[in-house]
Amino acid sequence: MKAVPPNRYVLFFSIALGGCALDLATKSYLFARLGMPRPGGGPVWWIIPDVFGFQTSLNEGALFGWGQGMVAVFAVASVLAGAGILCWLFWLRAARDGWLTVSLACVMAGVLGNLYDRLGLPGLTWPQGFPHHAPGDPVYAVRDWILVMIGRWPWPTFNVADSLLVCGAGLLLWHAFFVKPPEAE
Repeated sequence: MKAVPPNRYVLFFSIALGGCALDLATKSYLFARLGMPRPGGGPVWWIIPDVFGFQTSLNEGALFGWGQGMVAVFAVASVLAGAGILCWLFWLRAARDGWLTVSLACVMAGVLGNLYDRLGLPGLTWPQGFPHHAPGDPVYAVRDWILVMIGRWPWPTFNVADSLLVCGAGLLLWHAFFVKPPEAE
């Protein structure tokens, strides 16, 4: 079996670590600018009034807030997903495929960015007024800040890591349906 070209390692780790760094930097900036969320929502920094803006939020669940309170489960799943991606790409040599490398690098960037939050590494504490949390307790939740309104309905807030996860998954689907395996050519 052919070895993985060295440039695929550079490609993967550049996207994964760069995407993670962008996610963490934007979270830090927006939470510093807008502050911790408040029960019922906090201030909104509108870019396009009533359509697109920034508002801080904490999510103890996963996609669309599903699985609230299952932070440990999602943290373990993130570690397993990251290990699986690395094994698939570099041990099983799937990184010979450039598109697969890019898509899984995007997924890894999202996994790492949100895992950082789930482990409580930002050092945030819960403010007054949040049910199930005493003020001052450590926060083990993903920091979200991108707000999109669909009509009068707010789409669940998200972040750069979530966007990278979705883009990576979309590229994986595109790859699965439209890219021929090298043996088929």
